[in-house]
Amino acid sequence: MTGYRQMRRQARYARRAGMQPMMVINSGDPLPELILVTLGRLAWRYRSELAPVAVTAGLAGAGWWLHAAYPTAAPPAVLAGSLVAAGAVGAFGRRAGLGPVAERAYAGAVLLAGGAWLALAAALGPLARPLPLSLGIGALVLAVPWWAHRRRRARVRVERTLAAWPDIARAVGLAGSAVMSATVDVWGWRARFRLARGQTITDVLARVPAIESGLGTYRGAVRVYPTPDDRANRFELRVLDSDPHADAVPWPGPSITSVTEPADLGPFEDATPCRVLFLRRHAIFGGSTGSGKSGGLNVLMGNLTACEDVIIWAVDLKRGMELGPWAACIDRLATTPEQATTLLRDAVAVVHGRAEHLAAAGRRTWEPTAQMPALVIVIDEYAELAEEAPDALHYADQVARLGRALAVTLIAATQRPTQKVMGQGAVRSQMDTRICFRVREQRDVDLVLGQGMLKAGWNAHKLNAPGKFLVSAPEHDTPRRARAYLLTDEMVAQTAAWHSQISRRLDDISRAAILNSSAFPAPVFQPEQDTTQSPQETLYAALSNAPEDGWEIGELISITGMTRTTLYRYLQDLVKAGRAYQVSRGRWHARPTEGGHDE
Repeated sequence: MTGYRQMRRQARYARRAGMQPMMVINSGDPLPELILVTLGRLAWRYRSELAPVAVTAGLAGAGWWLHAAYPTAAPPAVLAGSLVAAGAVGAFGRRAGLGPVAERAYAGAVLLAGGAWLALAAALGPLARPLPLSLGIGALVLAVPWWAHRRRRARVRVERTLAAWPDIARAVGLAGSAVMSATVDVWGWRARFRLARGQTITDVLARVPAIESGLGTYRGAVRVYPTPDDRANRFELRVLDSDPHADAVPWPGPSITSVTEPADLGPFEDATPCRVLFLRRHAIFGGSTGSGKSGGLNVLMGNLTACEDVIIWAVDLKRGMELGPWAACIDRLATTPEQATTLLRDAVAVVHGRAEHLAAAGRRTWEPTAQMPALVIVIDEYAELAEEAPDALHYADQVARLGRALAVTLIAATQRPTQKVMGQGAVRSQMDTRICFRVREQRDVDLVLGQGMLKAGWNAHKLNAPGKFLVSAPEHDTPRRARAYLLTDEMVAQTAAWHSQISRRLDDISRAAILNSSAFPAPVFQPEQDTTQSPQETLYAALSNAPEDGWEIGELISITGMTRTTLYRYLQDLVKAGRAYQVSRGRWHARPTEGGHDE
């Protein structure tokens, strides 16, 4: 081996010197050793393809040894061992990575056939007829499935690709990173890597296009995630051989029967279900037109309507065009601005009624049951609500702030959840679950998912098909792509008809709170129809008849008939003139005159 090592050393020195190495074989060099080393390397490189040959040779050698040493005792022991091994593969093969039934059946057949031949060889000798011929034919027949198996070939391809990772890492700027493990699955493969000192997953995310080039994949095939242990010097690489979401995935039916369970919205790219819990979590569905946002809402409705412990209220200001097909399963459906305002006002009454009941009972959370159901409020196109029913935003804000512990959940769908659309209150900040479909601009990613999410790799603007989405929730903190199930109009109609048979009724506590609510009383003052009275005097007259804690803006709009902008303008004029003041946040009253009477 000395001559071979000397040639390798000379070639290494030549490369360092910038010269093309030349291999010269002298007459005294051990050429046979060089051939053996080359053959050994080739055998190792193609070890997967040569595995049937190695097994056949091992059986022949084992048969020869057992026939010479234990011709009587070996056959029954070998047969019993092969039977036990085949049974263990069938029962526990999934834990060893043999997921499909066909793989476990193949492994069991190989064990039984090999065990039977080995038992005969131990008893009769490996050269006894027809054992040599049967060994050759059996090895060839059983080798064909092995050679043709897709996952085996994929594993070999991945191993050879990762063998070149040191060169790829240097080319893409991740020199020093190393492969720790790799597995092949249905759609591609994944590998875990250890980073060099000073490198982080942020560096990897910035080099994803370069990694795709180095691995020779198609664009968009590489995903980078933190490892489950969340180590700073580790990352997981996911490579797709084909797009698992290329075609729409039909809805398999509801995945839950209680709102306390996480609902399956669609499969991730590794075919695992995207399960999201909506109990005590407000949620937002964001995405541009045609991104599949309404389809995602249909999947959610299909799951919620299957639950006995949920009452659904809905707001659809497009006259029920989106949520109307679920009307048979919806307790209240608001399709006008007035109905939407009333619905959300009643939701606030439910919140206060349930809070009083829990306080009296010494409890802190509302546990949903069929008799005491959760209340889920679904609002489609929240931007329309902000424009056509601005008063409703105040009530939605209270639901967002106070409703979670009381099992009153707000779910809003909108194209761009800007501060203007979501109001100046707590609605947007209270959305614990954020589901983002495709957006048109990069800045919209942060609007839907939260500030800084785009830089962290949540590239929702690169989603390339309707229904694809990213979900940010307490149980989903890495950017994994999923695709919402497809519900056709016929499936929606059938599901709604079927689920409408489930008995649902709002609990008596909530119903009584709505009927007896005095938190938002109807206006008791109506100004006289005096065409000579200025709008400012009309507003002052309304403020003069306000209760001690004042009128809210929504109530003043209802009393005076002014728009919000006009009302604020005249209200500021009255404040500057010393004729009105703010009792508390959002509540206003007229200031008495010096004589003790209002003007």
